[in-house]
Amino acid sequence: MVHFVGAGSGAPDLITVRGKKLLEEADVIIYAGSLVNPQLLEYKKETCAVYNSAVMTLEEVLEVIFDAEERGLTTVRLHTGDPCLYGAIREQMDVLDARGIAYDYCPGVSSFCGAASALNLEYTLPDVSQSVIITRMAGRTPVPEKEEIASFAAHQATMVVFLSTGMLEQLSERLIAGGYREDTPAAIVYKATWEDEKAFVCTVGTLAQTARENHITKTALMIIGDVVSHSHYRRSDLYHPAFSTEFRKGSPS
Repeated sequence: MVHFVGAGSGAPDLITVRGKKLLEEADVIIYAGSLVNPQLLEYKKETCAVYNSAVMTLEEVLEVIFDAEERGLTTVRLHTGDPCLYGAIREQMDVLDARGIAYDYCPGVSSFCGAASALNLEYTLPDVSQSVIITRMAGRTPVPEKEEIASFAAHQATMVVFLSTGMLEQLSERLIAGGYREDTPAAIVYKATWEDEKAFVCTVGTLAQTARENHITKTALMIIGDVVSHSHYRRSDLYHPAFSTEFRKGSPS
């Protein structure tokens, strides 16, 4: 059996209860060493074999899994955050499907949630933004043309940008070209929920300058939109005394 497990956003105690149990029971752990907090490996049993996928190819990862399966062992494939975002899990699952190898998927706390916690931020404020676009800049690996940053910027929704810390000048240019104002609130969150987490509030126009001044070159998320300033929003209807729900009768007075 293979378990794909989300390691969470960084802090070792943000792994799910289920994920921790799977780590404790695993015979083999293959973890994304470039991003997963190594403290999570303290949950493993003494006899567990550990592999760092940061120095492995897909084929090498699969060979470890195949070997474990032949020996009747349980494997945990430990991915950063939640594996559904930039986790490259589908290509692994397709091979396991072809081989008839059973697997499941344990979700984790994504770093975009961890970044919000670093700023005590709500992504969906009434009358400000009710949508979150999760994306990245095209770099060494492309993005579909229809998902170019400027086209998303036209929606003026909240945007969370992964994997783009080294391209902040270009990111600002594309955001402004798409419709964001240069003074639109923005934030950079470095290593969300890790012990050395850092968060900086800035604007779309000062993203690159803020990163330079604070020596941020990688492992950061950018948050774009008026929710960062949270200065003008309408209170939630759900808890308004005049709003009726299935569980509570609203009072016009």
